Amino acid sequence: MNAPVSNNSDQNPDSIRARMRAGRLYVDIGEGLEEERERCQELLHDFNQSRPGETDKRRRILGELLGSFGEGGWIEPPLKLAYGSNVHIGEKFYANFNLVIVDDIDVHIGDRVMIAPNVTITPTGHPVDPELRAPGTQFSLPVRIGNDVWIGANVVVLPGVTIGDGSVIGAGSVVTKDVPERVVAVGNPCRVLRPITERDKTYYHRDRVVD
Repeated sequence: MNAPVSNNSDQNPDSIRARMRAGRLYVDIGEGLEEERERCQELLHDFNQSRPGETDKRRRILGELLGSFGEGGWIEPPLKLAYGSNVHIGEKFYANFNLVIVDDIDVHIGDRVMIAPNVTITPTGHPVDPELRAPGTQFSLPVRIGNDVWIGANVVVLPGVTIGDGSVIGAGSVVTKDVPERVVAVGNPCRVLRPITERDKTYYHRDRVVD
């Protein structure tokens, strides 16, 4: 994997990269950030333009593109990322079409996670105050998604959110705060609907019984 080379500015607590990691406000220009984003977009172009039968090519590109990508994982094109190198994904991952990850900083996704179409995961946001926002100022807070999570279609996961192991995020939800383990959570803003219980081993959807 050809990860970007560490920048000497990492040692400066007021550098752009240090501000990004600390959740402080920054403008993402300089310190080699533009070059890293361009590298990501070049690899994404090759991935998204690959032919359906070029599975080995797709896996190779994902290995170069992502910070880490576990065994048995698969992502359907098209895929959109900011840097790619800040995305860390576990084993047996599956993402359907149009996954967007704005990975200015780390996004950690566990094992056996399933993501439906048109999901956006964004650790990055902008200040509410218009004067602070005017120069293009932004902030980033890491996102963490546990093992065995299922994220439904058209979900948006916002900065700083952690989703606990085994939980389900209902389609169309906007996840603004942490979701605990083994619950179904839905809505905008996303709220816990109910725990996942033994009943869910018998009924997979409403009153549809598992054969």
